[in-house]
Amino acid sequence: MPFKLKEILKLTPELEAWLQEHKDRHPADVADALESLNELDMARVFIRLDGETAALVLRNLKTKSVNALLDALGPERIAAILDEMSLDDAADFLGEVSEDVKDELLELMEADEASDVKELLAYPEDSAGGIMTTEYVAILETITAGKAIEVLRETAPEAETVYYVYVINTSNKLVGVISLRELIVADPQEQIGVIMQENVISVPVTMDQEEVARVVTKYGLLAVPVVDQDGSLVGIVTVDDVIDVIHEEATEDIFLLAGTSEVETELPLLGRLSMSVRSRLPWLLVTLLGGMIAGSVLRGLEDELNQMVALAFFVPLLTGMGGNVGTQSSTLTVRGLAMGAIEGKEAWVTVVKECLSGLIIGAICGMIVGSVALVMYGNWILGLVVGLALVGNMVTAATVGTLVPLVFRRVGIDPAVASAPFISTSIDITGLLIYSSLASALIAYLI
Repeated sequence: MPFKLKEILKLTPELEAWLQEHKDRHPADVADALESLNELDMARVFIRLDGETAALVLRNLKTKSVNALLDALGPERIAAILDEMSLDDAADFLGEVSEDVKDELLELMEADEASDVKELLAYPEDSAGGIMTTEYVAILETITAGKAIEVLRETAPEAETVYYVYVINTSNKLVGVISLRELIVADPQEQIGVIMQENVISVPVTMDQEEVARVVTKYGLLAVPVVDQDGSLVGIVTVDDVIDVIHEEATEDIFLLAGTSEVETELPLLGRLSMSVRSRLPWLLVTLLGGMIAGSVLRGLEDELNQMVALAFFVPLLTGMGGNVGTQSSTLTVRGLAMGAIEGKEAWVTVVKECLSGLIIGAICGMIVGSVALVMYGNWILGLVVGLALVGNMVTAATVGTLVPLVFRRVGIDPAVASAPFISTSIDITGLLIYSSLASALIAYLI
């Protein structure tokens, strides 16, 4: 329940000193410091921030602190702050709260702001439409540069960025772009359609946010325009949102490579525990099943192991080396796919390169392990079996670790799901099959 206004307006000397200390700090730093205060003091400080600063601080607060402010200040004050936010940040904020709270805040916001935010919330959150803002500067191709600067003076204060000025026709179709510098130095009587750049890079509103980030990174843009299926300009994605996307996607890939997913730290302990178990258990069950299959393969080597116990000594080495090589190859491939470095024929070049790398590394390691086997047991056939098995295992591991992410991408599955548990288990099975086949074929020469 919100605190009474009388309680919130009461300011202690300590909080006055806090405000004085933090008044010139960056909003992100203010948000960090604010989270160290109790709920009432947080509300007392937050209510005294000017509208623009409060909006920026709110954007940087953790969900737990935001919920505390909602409880302390009430939805009316939070809605007023949302009106001060850029539209995309307001949409991101509302996307994090419950449906009931979101609906209540939208009702309390100014009608125009609420309408624009609802439009953004209608797009999938991981699409270009979900991360774009509709606060941009657009001018008609038929006006002059002088008139464009007048338009800019009127509209720029509300825009997220004015580094790029987008050019549209009378049907709102995106037809060009002109930088602020080009506009300023242009002849005031020159028509925009003559001086604009026509080959403008844009992204469709349905494009995945990771692809949008790749476009912005590839072309070194500060913002990229977003168009609908008719080519009409509907918004822009700015570089600060792209940085957030890159961080979010990289974090997601790291968790998927480990065979798990990110656990929401704002959940209560039982919720976090449940989410952690549900995200890890499926891949660990895959590993468990793979281990049982690998055990069955090893059981097929039982007669050979009974006749020559030395064969068992090298089993952990073979599975461990194969798993490491497979994980290395899959990591390089997943990252290459994420960065757009592996496309078309480059995919096959990557497969061949990793296969040859596995062969060369396997040959070197195989000779070392074979020599150790010869020295330890005085049996060159054992050294040959172990060495060849290691070569075969590492070539297979490098190939599987590269192919699985490529196949996953081809069938429309996130290649990061080709996680370490999946690949290492597959490689354990194939490595033991190679080892057991060689041992069975040459057992007569081993004993």
